[in-house]
This record gives sequence, C-alpha cells and structure tokens, in this order.
Amino acid sequence: QALLVESGGGLVQAGGSLRLSCQPSVGTLSRNAMGWFRQAPGKAREFVAAIGWTGYPTSYTESVKGRFTISRHDSENTVYLEMNNLKSEDTAVYYCNTVYQYENKWFPRGDYWGQGTQVTVSS
Repeated sequence: QALLVESGGGLVQAGGSLRLSCQPSVGTLSRNAMGWFRQAPGKAREFVAAIGWTGYPTSYTESVKGRFTISRHDSENTVYLEMNNLKSEDTAVYYCNTVYQYENKWFPRGDYWGQGTQVTVSS
C-alpha cells in the first residue's frame, strides 16, 4: 500500500473554510475508492466522507452533510475535502485512506494510516 500524505489543515475560526488534500507518495489513486476519516482527542477515528473510484457515489457522515465536499482529480492524483462553515466539533486530525463499501457503509481498506493533517477550529 502506498503511503498517503494528507495536507491542508490549519487553525481557522468557526465559520471558516479549509481544503484538505490527499496524495500518494508513490503510485496512483486511480481505480481506488477513497475516503476521509478524522480522530478528535480522546475519541475513536470516525468516517467523514467517501468517493467511488469513478467519482460516484459520494457519501458523508450526517454531521458534515451540506458543509463538506469530497472530490477527486485523478489527473492531479489527488483527493480533496472541501470544508466550509467549520465548527469547533470538526477539530480533529484528518486522514485519508482507500475504502470499500459494505451494506451502505464505508470502511478503510488500508491497514496503514499516514500522519494526517490537523484541523483546529476556534470558536
């Protein structure tokens, strides 16, 4: 499994926006369904969003629907997570991974997690 590198996190005020990026260190993301996950301090890692290898379907956890958008640009070998109207509860380390879908839920396919990118939302 290629190492996935996340970037784009930072400190932002509530209501602000960030765009996260995910790229492999080697190889290509094409023909892989991709997902974003996050882990807040003291909590388990949770699913945030996923996108099929064709760009369809997309899926979001309920708390980010209407605020986050996942997209992929295979020509750039990059998956993005556009985050708008950020809230303090979005504060977490965000990770990407290859994913698979089972019974309308998305699960990480890879066993290895990268360093992630920290998103901190101040209220």
